[in-house]
Amino acid sequence: MKKDFNKGLLLTSLGSFWWGFIGVIYFEYVSFIGHIELVVHRCLWTTVMLILTTTLFSKWKVFIKIIYNIKKLTALFVSGFFIFINWSIWIFAVATERIIDASFGYFIMPIISVLLGYIFFGEKLNKKRIFSIMLVFISIMIITFISLKSLPWVGLIVAFSWAFYNLVRKKINVDTNTGLLIESLFILPFVIGCFYLITKNGFNDFNLSNPGLSLLLVLAGPMTVIPLFLYVRGVEIIGLGPTGMIFYITPTLQFLLGYFYYNEDFSLIKLVSFILIWIAVIIYIRDLYESD
Repeated sequence: MKKDFNKGLLLTSLGSFWWGFIGVIYFEYVSFIGHIELVVHRCLWTTVMLILTTTLFSKWKVFIKIIYNIKKLTALFVSGFFIFINWSIWIFAVATERIIDASFGYFIMPIISVLLGYIFFGEKLNKKRIFSIMLVFISIMIITFISLKSLPWVGLIVAFSWAFYNLVRKKINVDTNTGLLIESLFILPFVIGCFYLITKNGFNDFNLSNPGLSLLLVLAGPMTVIPLFLYVRGVEIIGLGPTGMIFYITPTLQFLLGYFYYNEDFSLIKLVSFILIWIAVIIYIRDLYESD
């Protein structure tokens, strides 16, 4: 039992580390091609990667079963919209030196999910969780009303798109990777259309005359799918509670990279807001620990 827990702990930690460090380094490194083309490649090669893994793990029967369920298919169309928004805004954040704002979003996302769980699933809120939610909204209000120029809209979109994505996926309860493939296939026509327009107008960096860069952009697929596999497998082994705590590795590393490595601006108002977020996170994590 302890061996399984340690395995789940390791897998989740690797997935969170990948998102927070390796993913940031990779997407920032290739962001010179422009965030629109980078989003296109992330969606395109994620789809290709998922087709390969679905074949490798023999999940096509699961795939067919889902697409014949209109309710689940419709829900995956909606969740596909949310994941596309999340990927797009996150890459925009990396490409425009707003990694700290994106990390703000991932810090508050689990607490927003707690609120959505209360609204849509009737999950109970105790005093500590209510206080955590209040601190999150206070931190947002501080930035909004004290320094309108610093409104972390990037972080807010990252947080709410990911929280609503998880909400929709929880409602339908489908296989994670197969569901992501279907979501990617919904996005694919739009992505191919964008890629066609980029190429037609000569704005594409991906071409056969530069195989090194093209291969590097193909890696956007594995860079998306591998940490997802690691994290989800960890969730399956040790559950949502412990993995929810481990997930904070991701925004912590994003914040540290943004501030110390990429030298992003971090004002006093943002600092106050982040301190409130960290207090909310500590209260939330402590409550999860005590509940378990």
